[in-house]
Formats: sequence, C-alpha cells, structure tokens
Amino acid sequence: MASKAVPFYQRRHKHYDQDYRSTQTKYLIHEYSASSSRASSSKSRTSQSNVSAQALGSESIKVGPHSKRLRSTADEEIVEYAVPLFRTRSVAEQDEYKRRVVHFGNELSSLESEVHSAWEATRRQVDKLAIQRVVEEKMAFERHVREECMIRAPEFLVRLRTHTVWEKSPVKLFCTVEGYPNPIVKWFKDNVIIDTASEPGRYRIDSKYGVHSLEIHRCEVRDTAQYTAVATNVHGQTSTNASVIVKRYRGEEEPYHSVLLPMQIPMLPEITYTKIDIMFLEKFEVTFGTEGETLTLVCKMMIVPDMANLQPEAQWYRDDVRIKESKWAEMKFGAGVARLTLTHLNKDDEGLYTLRMVTKGGSSQHCAYIFVRDGESTVAGAPGAPMSIKIHDANKDYAIVSWKPPNITSESPVTGYFLDRCEVGTENWIQCNDSPIKICKYPVHGLFEGRSYMYRVRAVNNKGISRPSRVSEAVAALDPADLARLQVIHLERGKQIVICQDELEGDVKIPGPPTNVHASETSKIYVVLSWEPPAPRGRESLMYYIEKSMVGSGTWQRVNTQIPVRSPRYAVFDLAEGKQYLFRVLAVNKFGTSDASEPTAPIQVHELYGIPSAPGRILATRNTKTSVVVQWDPPKQAGGLIGYYIDSSIVGSKQWKTCNNKPVKHTRFVVHGLTTGEKYIFRVKAVNDVGFSEESQESSPINVHAALTSPSPPYGITLLACDGHSMTLGWKHPRYSGGSKITAYYIDQRDVADLHWKETNVPPIKERIYKVENLKEGSFYEFRIQAANLAGVGLPSDASDHFKCETWVMPEPGPSYDMTFCEVRNTSLVIQWRAPIYTGSSAVTGYHVDICEMGSEEWKTVNEKTINHRYLKVSDLEEAKSYVFRVRAVNAAGVGKPSDVSEPVFVQARPETLEIASGVDEEGNIYMSYKCNEMTDISQFVWCKSYEEITEFDRVSIETEGDHSKIVFKNPDKEDLGTYSVSVTDTEGVSASYVLEDKELEKLMALSHEIRNPMIPLKTELSYEIFERGQVRFWLQAEKLSSAVNYRFIVNDQEVTNSETHKIKCDSSTGIIEMVMDKFTAHSEGTYTVQMQDGKAKNQSSLVLIGDVFKAALEEAEFQRKEYLRKQGPHFLEYLYWHVEEDCTVMLICKVANVKKETVFHWYKDEVEIIPEEPDNVMSGICKLPIPQFSKKDQGVFKATLTDDRGQDVSLFEVAGKVFDDIINGISRIAGSSASELKIQCTPEGIRLQCHMKYYTEEMRTVWSHKDTKISSSEKMRIGGTSEQIWLQICEPTDKDKGKYTIEILDAKQSYHRTIDLSGQAYTDAYAEFQRLKQAAFAEKNRGKVIGGLPDVVTIMENKTLSLTCTVFGDPTPEVVWYANEKEIELGDHFKVTLEQGKYASLTINGVSTEDSGKYGINVRNKYGGETVNVTVSVYKYGDDLPAPKLGQMPKPAPPPVQKPAAKQPQPPKTGRQTRK
Repeated sequence: MASKAVPFYQRRHKHYDQDYRSTQTKYLIHEYSASSSRASSSKSRTSQSNVSAQALGSESIKVGPHSKRLRSTADEEIVEYAVPLFRTRSVAEQDEYKRRVVHFGNELSSLESEVHSAWEATRRQVDKLAIQRVVEEKMAFERHVREECMIRAPEFLVRLRTHTVWEKSPVKLFCTVEGYPNPIVKWFKDNVIIDTASEPGRYRIDSKYGVHSLEIHRCEVRDTAQYTAVATNVHGQTSTNASVIVKRYRGEEEPYHSVLLPMQIPMLPEITYTKIDIMFLEKFEVTFGTEGETLTLVCKMMIVPDMANLQPEAQWYRDDVRIKESKWAEMKFGAGVARLTLTHLNKDDEGLYTLRMVTKGGSSQHCAYIFVRDGESTVAGAPGAPMSIKIHDANKDYAIVSWKPPNITSESPVTGYFLDRCEVGTENWIQCNDSPIKICKYPVHGLFEGRSYMYRVRAVNNKGISRPSRVSEAVAALDPADLARLQVIHLERGKQIVICQDELEGDVKIPGPPTNVHASETSKIYVVLSWEPPAPRGRESLMYYIEKSMVGSGTWQRVNTQIPVRSPRYAVFDLAEGKQYLFRVLAVNKFGTSDASEPTAPIQVHELYGIPSAPGRILATRNTKTSVVVQWDPPKQAGGLIGYYIDSSIVGSKQWKTCNNKPVKHTRFVVHGLTTGEKYIFRVKAVNDVGFSEESQESSPINVHAALTSPSPPYGITLLACDGHSMTLGWKHPRYSGGSKITAYYIDQRDVADLHWKETNVPPIKERIYKVENLKEGSFYEFRIQAANLAGVGLPSDASDHFKCETWVMPEPGPSYDMTFCEVRNTSLVIQWRAPIYTGSSAVTGYHVDICEMGSEEWKTVNEKTINHRYLKVSDLEEAKSYVFRVRAVNAAGVGKPSDVSEPVFVQARPETLEIASGVDEEGNIYMSYKCNEMTDISQFVWCKSYEEITEFDRVSIETEGDHSKIVFKNPDKEDLGTYSVSVTDTEGVSASYVLEDKELEKLMALSHEIRNPMIPLKTELSYEIFERGQVRFWLQAEKLSSAVNYRFIVNDQEVTNSETHKIKCDSSTGIIEMVMDKFTAHSEGTYTVQMQDGKAKNQSSLVLIGDVFKAALEEAEFQRKEYLRKQGPHFLEYLYWHVEEDCTVMLICKVANVKKETVFHWYKDEVEIIPEEPDNVMSGICKLPIPQFSKKDQGVFKATLTDDRGQDVSLFEVAGKVFDDIINGISRIAGSSASELKIQCTPEGIRLQCHMKYYTEEMRTVWSHKDTKISSSEKMRIGGTSEQIWLQICEPTDKDKGKYTIEILDAKQSYHRTIDLSGQAYTDAYAEFQRLKQAAFAEKNRGKVIGGLPDVVTIMENKTLSLTCTVFGDPTPEVVWYANEKEIELGDHFKVTLEQGKYASLTINGVSTEDSGKYGINVRNKYGGETVNVTVSVYKYGDDLPAPKLGQMPKPAPPPVQKPAAKQPQPPKTGRQTRK
C-alpha cells in the first residue's frame, strides 16, 4: 500500500483513511494544492474564461441532476507581488495611480460580462440536460418500485455529503431516506448521539417528507468530525455518514481577495505582539496509570500580563501529535490551570505528553511521559490487550485492519488474534475470523457499502483470551476510485458545477474488462489482489468475479462463489504454500459480464519479511535518580518494524517487568519508575506484524543514580554591601548540582555601557559570597556567575540587576541573603537566611519575615515581634498554594532594606516524607536517626542544633552509613535540650526537625539507664495458682532466660530447696520458674520471693500472702482438696440449675459424672422425696425434674442426691427470692412471645378482653392500660386469668370505657405488647352482645325451678299415704302443675296438691295402690320459663321384695309458657294454698 504525503490542511482532520475523501473534499484539496503554484495576470484569467466558455458551448456533455447545485469555494488564486518600500508619492505618481485604478476597473467589468455570458449559456444547457435526466430517473424509479415493491427496510436515496466550511459560518447536512413504516433517523457525531438539549440553539434537527437535515449554527473547530445519520425501522437499519471540516482563518489561507484593489498596494508593517511570559508553577510529572482508570494531567502557571481577552491557547500533544477533544480526552484551561483528563486509560494513551501554551509572540511548553500498564485480565495468565487499531485501504466492502501486539514478559506467548467489527449505531460485535490469525494484519470482507464500521482486536494464548482493545475510529465502506470520476466546471464568483464522469460515457451496457490486475500485498496466509475498474464502466453498479488457476493446470476456478465483490480489492485465502497461481477478474452489472482481464504474472504466497532479528548491543546509562537511559543497536533484519519493547529486572531477582506497554520506534528510551540505589539489568526485543524477535543480550548491571553533568546556573545574585570602590555579592546554590559536589564559582562582570564580559576572579571561589574590587564609583555594573563541579563548568547565570557602585551610608542594615527553605509540609515550612553583610550604624538586633501569596501583591508580616535568630517556622499555611517570602533586618536605627524576594514555595509535603526518630541503642546510647530514600552519590547529611550546623563534637557524635544517619549524645543532660534538624544535600529539599524536650529526655535517660544497668524483664510477676488437690504453685515468667540462669526461692527469709514437699524447677525456653507446695496449711502464711541472675542482668519478684489474702488462698486450697476427694465417687459435674422449656415447663437440671448402674438418684423438695413420672437415667449424665404450671406453690429447697458404694454427693437449689423472679421472667419471655392478639369476649357481667398464651400465672408481671393509663383491678375493672389466658373484665361498660386497651407482659429485659381498639363498631357490637347475655342470665336466674326436696325414686307399701314435697322458686311466683304418667293429675280425695308460702309444693296420695305406681312429675313455670322434675313411685304389696332403686335425672328446664286462653281447672280443696294462680 503506497503512502501519500498529507498536506497541512488535512492534518487537522482525521478522516476515514488517507486514501478516501468525499467528492467535495477532494476537489477542494486539488484547489488548495494548485493555488500555491498558480500565478497569472488578469488577462490570462480572462482568456482562460473565454476558452472554458467556448469548450462548454461546443462540446455536448451530460450533467447529472445534482449538477444544478452551485458551490462557492473559499479559496481564490493568490497573486504574488513585490512589496515596495513605504514612501511618499509625488503628484505625478498619484495621478498615474488613479489612472491605473480606472483602467483596472474597466478591464474587470469586461471580464465579468464575458463570464456572465458563458455562465448563462452553460446554465441553459445544464437545465435542459437536468430535465431530461429527471424524466429518465422518474421512469427508472417507477420501474424500481414495481419490481421491488415488497422491500420495506430503510434505504437512503440521497446520502450525506462532506462539507468544508470556515469557522463561525453555518453548515447544513441533508439526506433522504425511504422505508415502510417510516424510518426513525438519529444523528451521531463521532459515534456519540447528538443531544440538542445539551447545547440549546447550537444544533437544529429537522425532518419533512422523508428529507432529514442537521444544521450547525456558527461552526467551531471542535465541530470537525464525522457525522452519521442512522435510519431504523422494524425491517432493518442503514446509515450514511459524512465529514464536516471547519477551517480557521490563517494568513496563508485567506478566504477572500478583493478584486477592486490594485495588486501593488504596499503591505502594512508586521504586527509586533505583546510578550506574554508564562511560568509553570506546578507541572505534571512522569505518571503511571492502569487501563480503565481516569488520569488527569494538571499544569498550574503564572501568566504575565494576565489579560482576560488575550489568553494563551493550551495545546496538548502525544508523541508530537496534537490531541483532539473526544470521549477519551477532555481538555480545560482557565484561571491559570490547564487540565487534560484521560477518561478511560488505554495503552494507546501511553506516550510523551506535551503541553504547549501558544501566544502570538511564541510558546512555552512542558512535557512528561505517561505509562499505562495492562488492566487486570479477566482470565488468569491471559495476555494484555492489543492496541493502535488502524484501518487501511477501505473500500465498498473491504478494509485491511492492522494493530500492534501486547508486550509479553511472564505470560505465555500470544498464539493469535481475533478481530471483531461493529456497525456504527449498533452494539452487535461480529467476529471476523473463525480461527486466530497469527499476524497483526487482516483483510475484512462482507462490508455493506455506505455503512461505517468500528473494529477491535483480542489476543489469544494457551491460558485464554485477553480483554478487547480500544475500538478504532469509525470508517465508512466507500470506493475511493469514485472520487477520480468527478469533473468540475468553474463559473463566475467562485461557483462551480460538479459532473460525474459516468454521465459522459454514453449508453454503455456491458462493462469492459478490469485492467492492471496485480498482487498489492502477499503473506503466508493470503494474497491481496488489486485492479483498476473497467473503462468505460457504465452507469450501473458493478460487481467482480475473481478466478484463479494453478500454473500449468489450464483450468480456472471461481474464488468468490458466495461473497459478491464490489471493491477493486480482494484477499484470497487458502492457497497452497509453494505453488504459483494466476488470477484474472471479470466485471459484472445487470446487463451482463465483461471479458476476463489479462491474467496476472505467477503469484506465490510468501512473506515479504519475517520476524525481526534481535536488537544489537544494549547500553544503559544513568539519567536521574529514578530513571535510566537505555540505548541499543537496531536489528539487522527489521522488515515491517513496529517498534521495540524494553524489559527490566533487579539483579538477582530473575523477575522481568515491562518498561513500556506501547512499542517505541526509536533506539533510545528513558526507563522511569526505578528504585534509587537498586541495581538493574535491561533487555530489548523488536516487534513487527509477524511477531517478536528474540530478546537482546542483557545490559551490564547499573545502579540507579542521577547522571554526572555540569551544574545548573546559580541564581539570586544580590548586592550585599558597597563602599564606593568594591561590591560584596551573594548568590544561591544551583538548583541542580549535576551529581557532583560544587567545587568552584566563577564571576564575570561588565559595565552597563560595555557589551563585553570580563572575568572577575581567576582563582576559583569556594564560598557563595565574594567581594569585587577595583570598581569605579558611580558606575553601574552587572554580574553573572558560573558553577563548576567534577564534570566541568556549567552555564552562566542570567545577568544580575544593574548595581550602582556608590558608598552605602544608610543607618539601617542592608539586606539579608541566601534565603533557603526546609521542612516543607502541608501547612508549614521553615525559612533560614544569613545575616546582612552591611549592618548599618549599629548591630542587628532582630528580623522580620514577610509573606505574600502568589498572585497577590499584599505582603504580611509573619512575626510582629522581632526574632534574634536567623530561622523561623511559618505555620497555618494553606495546602497546595504557593508563597514568596522576604526578610528585613532591624537595628537601633530602624528596619533595613528587605532581602530579594524568594522563589515561590509550593506548600505541600513530599510523598513518603520521613521524620527524625529518637531512641536508645543496645548499648544505652541516646540517639536521633534519620533515613533518606533519595540519596545520591554526593548527598550528605547536615545536622544542626537551633538550625546552626553542629561543628563541635564534645557533646555529640554523628554516625552515617548509607542512607541512614544518626546523632549520638555522649553525656546527655539539660544542655542538650532544643531543636535538632537534619537536611540532605543534593536532594529536592529533604529535611526534618525534632524538638527534644525535658520530659522526652527524662524518658530516654531512664531507658538508657535500664539498658546500661540491665534487669531481667518479666512477662509475669510472682503469682500463685491452686491445683485441684489443694497444691499451690508459685511461678513467674521472664521475657528471656538462658540455660545458665541462677535462681532461688525464699519464704519468710529462709531459702527453700527442691524436695518432695517443695518441687522447684526452671524452663529456660519459656522463661518460667516455679515452685509447687504439696501441702498448703495455716503455717504457710508469709512472704515469698524469687531471686534470679542471668549474666549481668538481675531481678527479683515477691508475693505477700498475709491476712485476708492468705485466708482466701487457704480456703481455696481446702476447697480444691475437698473437691478432689468428692470427685473420687459419684458427683455432680454441674450442680442444679433451671431452664424454661418452650411449653413454659420449668426444668431443674443437673449433670452427673463418675456414675455406674448401681448409683441411685433421688429428688427432694423441702426434704420430702419427689418421685417423677419417668425415673432419671443417671448413665445418660443428665437428670431433669419437670415442674409444670410453675407458681408460688413451687417455692422451696430442691435437693438431688447421688449415692452408691463409693460415696454420696448432694446438690441443693433454693427456688425463692431472685431465683424465683428469674424463673418467672423466663416464663414471661416465652409466654409473652407466644401471646395472641387481644380478643373481645362478652359475658353477662360486661365485656371481657382476653389474650391467650402458652402459660399464665398471676406471679407474671402484667400491666393493663386504657388510653395509656394503667388499670388496677377493681369492681369496675376486674383482672384475672387461667393457666392459658389472661383477661380484663369491664363490668357494666359505658361510653367512657371506649378506647385503646393494651396488655403489657414484662420479663427482665423486654416487654411484649398486645393492643385492641374498643371503639366504633367493635364497641357497638360488643355492647349489644353484652345486653343480650345479661338478659339471658336474668331470665335464667328468675325462671321457675325446683330447688330441692324430691327424691328420684319412692317405694311405698300398698294402702299407705304418700306425700311428695319439694321447694320451688321463681320471680314472679311460678305456677305448679303435677303429672302422673305424663298426664295432669285430677285432684280429688285420692290426690291432693298444696302450695304454701309460694315455695313449698306437695302432692299427697291417700291409700296408694299398685295402680298408683308410675312416673310422677312436677312442672314449675313463670314468664321467664320453668322446668319439670320427675319422681318414680313404686307401690308393692305386703310380703313382696322391695324393688331396686334407680338413679334419678336432673331437672329439665322448661321454656317459658306460651300464652294460651285460660282453661277452666277443677278447684282444689280449700285446705292449703292453691297450686295455680
């Protein structure tokens, strides 16, 4: 693929690729290219116009309907002319000038007339052809509709066209789409949907009658992009795209030339722009990121002068390529801060980033490298993602995609790649290749013409597939050959008509054969064929058939049997390796197939180049303290080289790490992110699209330190004193020493009136202060200084200010100098300076320090009172801000001249800032230590006290080794109190301080004394513990003991030795010394001491067992002895305890041990044996006694006993007091959690609220509330319950009793609430039910009934008198009726009935006989009801056996009597009361 030089006007617009441009863009490109070489006079332009007009008039051409559009180009011919010198014209010259102007105007008028005539003739011809073409297209369209009337998918009739416009001018994109149902069209800008609401008024989207438009008002450069219209309906989707190029006015691209001005007008003088100084205050450094993260690069700067209407332009570059704002990169600039945000890091983003601040007068820039590591892989061991996806040779249905491979260090080698494509506007990714392709290039077929596609690549190894690469830019499938088939007719005023060459070919039906068939690219797996389209080709769309033939076979075989080829490119796969093939191409349209093209020369699949050879000699050199420069020789075989990958490894680690994740093209690379002081080796491998080379040889090991160079220039030259013939100068140390100690300074001087510098000193100057002699009083001088080190003399500094040589006679002191800063933290810093050389009329008594925030002109004094030392800690500063300082010395005459303003200091602590640590070493020496991680070969630690360097070592000594340094106090006392500081030279301000105070020194001295007078440290002092047999163990534990330790036990001032009664031993591995006393008795009271010595270290520990402490120990020992004896027989492993089951049964439980089958277990309560329903099985180890429905009656002392032939054990448990309350609380917890909701139950007495639960007893704590007011039991509100429920009886309820009722059940920790609302309909229904039950109860109470007196069976002898008497009750008094065998008794002499006092009823049977045997009954009744009671009467004869008695029945209530008409009853005898009323 041939590469083309890209002109400047194309570099600002990245389009599909460098081979394709739209119709308009290509024509504009030709015009721009030709404009630079076109220079002709007005006459020549006139003659050319005449020739063009004659050609148009004489030749019959066909113009398409789109030719009616007139386009105006922004570029006119540039006429070259000489610029004369500016001078004053004479009168004659002025007249000649006016005459030429008039003559030029006449010629211009004639030219316009001729051009207008030519334009009119052309327009008439074009209109005629257009009408004819419209008729033909309409007829063709009708045929198309009839033939393809069923096609419903969207189709663009008029596609988008590319536009190039000037900045701040509008542009409108049009397209026409058809389909059914009507397609929905969405607009995209660089694959991002356009939201008109995001920038109101900027975009306007319109749609009328299938014509869709997008209008952009006042275009800006950022509107340069690819715009896509995506049409969608239910049958499919299609898209069209075009580019908009927005050009900004520049001198060489002037859009307009005035034709009324003469060509020899003098040019204006060149504009001199105001100089804008830009100083970067905060810069972005070398940065490491990871794929997927968001990274922001920030540069803070000071702009002088800072004018709102004249701001510099911030331009960002990656590897010298300008970065455009996109979804991957966001750029902001304002308030002196430039930001570049990389929203989603990818390895494509790795490179050298440069910020250029461009002004009219020049530019300032800063650059740093950004590294992007591979993101975490979704599959362990999978390779990193490929990168840099590029599209080449895009055509109608074909494109070649290339990419760069990922670096491999510890992962398995890449075995191939998968290529995916996705149509713009969709999210459907389609894999292009079925099997992994081994090279980094692949031709893609099967694209749809006019659609745009994006691509991505995934790498494969034996572990899995990598994450996909970043998607490529969208590329349209269009034929670039169509661009060359356009012709342009120029009209007046820059207008033009574009005509397609197809319109001029006449009525060509069958196309001609393709030409120039050749292999444009070959590889081991495919051959790319290219050819020229046929000429003439005809107006119809073309397809191509490709045929192949093996050399010598004589037969041709169709290659593309399934895929129609519309592009003059095609990749042929599946060719036999080592065989030669011939190829030919046939063109096809709807009229037929062309003749075959000429066969190609024999073609064989082969690689143009293979894997590159390994790079040559590799050399690593020092660069900075964290970077190394690696250089290498290029490989001898470097065909198709993409770049190089560099790996690094710490010597001895054998672990290689990637230095760059994106191939670099140069043979020199700076490796960053290394550890200072470590030793590294490096290797390099080359990569092309075929694969990786072998690794180069490893470099020689190199320590990472800064490279040795000459120092940077000194700065801050200050005049410190002047006596009229000499000046004393001071200056600051170079910011960069060059990796070597500064050994000398050299000063140059010159008189301001002289242009030549001359040396001031020949011998080198060691200090940063120097007195320049032999000066002329009253003259002005300027100076410059150079620093020298081992590498040589550095560059000279900038010239100083002009210093006047005159005697200083002021009484105030001169300026302080050599201002330095250390201990810069987030809110504070320390400033130091040197005393002024010129002290004035008296000695300096103090200093003032002034501060000013950058960007402000307001100076503030830090210390209102003068300080007499030359350092000051400035606190309460704002983090991440910059400040400048100055110092003013004070003497008796007043405040002196301020020092020079310091350089800006950025207040922020450096990452991983370390501080001074204090401590005591193993020998007992008190020290302060400091570690520096940024040491160089020449770095030195400088220790100071009160910020004065320590030069006398009678009280301290300084020890330095590597990156550690410490100051050791020889005989520390209060004289050593104060502020100690340390700074490290040749670093970026590494420093720290430590204030040694009195308390801290005392603590350190105490620790020092302990170390110098060692004691055996104890983990545990002497203590005791009691064993199960009553033995007592005295023991202590030391931190560490050697096997040579000496120890002894002393009891009451007498040493105890090891014996049977006192067993003493020591375990040096654990540091435990112990003594076990077999018998601990009342005589054992006293003091116990252990003394020990291990080498020089000694210690002792004592334990006093006297009084109550001893009694407690003795009691515990006795108890343990008894416990031991108890456990020899059956015993309780756990004594009695209680537990509440889920059914609220209380269980008394104990655990037993050492039992056997003969062991007997008994339960007792208050010494009365309890025999449970189920005997306990002691062999199970657990015995339980259930107590159901636990209440007060269960209080008492429970006892459990275990007995067998080995002994007896007893467990007592008293259920009373707190234990009883705890059990009740346990029952309350289970019962409360099981309580049901409150329910309403009505009774004759009132309304009852009841709650069911698993168990209830009156000992449970319950609270009833009405309307949140506690209720107590009373006659009105009665509280009660049963074993399964609790209730509240509301007697005789009234409206006052309405409301919310709550029952609260409490246990020891929480409460359980149940609530019911007794109001509204609930109360109404309950009250009605209560009234009904009340009436029923009243009726039951007052109905007629027999309340006693009658037997069930009566046995009587014949001829006796039987009297049946009973008591009746009823209110009102009931009626009484007697029955015999269920028939009412007729009263007479035989049967008599009486009712006395309304309650005593009797039946008398005189002279009973056997006929009187039977069932007799009494019916008692009133208006509330009644009942019947029966009596069986058995009459027997004299001499017969008495009949057996029969049980009687309860009286049966009778319903209330039914009101019937009263019947006449026989009147009873007048003896006694009447039985009826």
